[in-house]
Amino acid sequence: MIDYGFKKELELSFEDTLERVTAELKKQGFGILTEIDVQEKFRQKLSKEFKRYRILGACNPANAYRAIEAEEDIGLLLPCNVIVYEKQHRTVVAIIRPTIAMAMVDNTALMKVAREVESGLKEVFDNLDREE
Repeated sequence: MIDYGFKKELELSFEDTLERVTAELKKQGFGILTEIDVQEKFRQKLSKEFKRYRILGACNPANAYRAIEAEEDIGLLLPCNVIVYEKQHRTVVAIIRPTIAMAMVDNTALMKVAREVESGLKEVFDNLDREE
């Protein structure tokens, strides 16, 4: 585990990992608002080759609403990012820990939301390598 997120390596293909992450997020009420294909962007903008690396902007609309109600400018720290990338013959998944990201904001109501969101994201993380 990294300090600001949950991280693990899976013995799944990159495509299967993306599919599993998306499905597990959906089970916890999260949708993908954005998907950045870093490999493609580096190729297009820098003419550089790079491994497969995706940044998924995950959002649970009800919790996003509650967070913005509690702290109007919190949109600067939303959505919750999930990354999926290749590392040798494995695939890595890392998910932001909202309690760490929101710790810089002194707002009790916001931290309550962050704890709930983190609980759901941790459930996603824990379910990624379970057999279906």
